[in-house]
Amino acid sequence: MEKLETMAKESHKTRLLKYLNYYKEITPLEAIRDLGNTRLSATIFSLKEDGVNIRTTNTKVPTRWGTTTTVAKYELVSEDN
Repeated sequence: MEKLETMAKESHKTRLLKYLNYYKEITPLEAIRDLGNTRLSATIFSLKEDGVNIRTTNTKVPTRWGTTTTVAKYELVSEDN
């Protein structure tokens, strides 16, 4: 994936779409850490309105306190899935 510096002038939607094309899935924490996107669900909603096929599933992730919590995981659905 290209360096984030070269992605500075792109919108949240274009950055997220590039990320999903490369990594195939993303969680809210990854969106904050890797893309600086604190409103991932809003960006996903917008992409879905544009016709992008994205599957949402719930997944358990560890917390810093040794427990687990459930977060959304978004996966780009290819046409052959």
